[in-house]
Amino acid sequence: MRSVIKWGVAALVLVVPFASGAQAGEHTYVGAQKCKMCHRVEFTSWENTVHAKATDVAKAAKDRKFGPECLKCHATNSDEAMAGVQCEACHGAGGDYKKMSIMKDVEMAKSNGLILPHQETCNGCHDGQDHHKKVDWKASLQNKKAIHEFKKDPTQFE
Repeated sequence: MRSVIKWGVAALVLVVPFASGAQAGEHTYVGAQKCKMCHRVEFTSWENTVHAKATDVAKAAKDRKFGPECLKCHATNSDEAMAGVQCEACHGAGGDYKKMSIMKDVEMAKSNGLILPHQETCNGCHDGQDHHKKVDWKASLQNKKAIHEFKKDPTQFE
């Protein structure tokens, strides 16, 4: 019996560091202010959009009660600390692709967590259910009140 316990403890000692390493490899959010440093055009136009104000809009709604479940779509990482639909809600947590040396290489940036939004990205929240209005991604690219201006045409990366 002692031998089984010893082997069990030994297995835990070996497995736990690898398991925690997998969590450490998850991408982390950096916030829109970090994105602003290089993407000023996009940031400046985004900060006046309905997406930027999504948490406030949800809290002010009169037809439904605001709760934690609202943050899934009305905040960036389901946490009011990143209120609104910030850059990373659509482009993925930027902790591992924020460096200029990575961002200059689209494939490298994608392998480090960058998401180039498409229709399925929008469908994550805009699913047509309840108050989640369905949207057309390509048509939305022209809607500066919803998304933001672009320095480069986002469809060039498709």
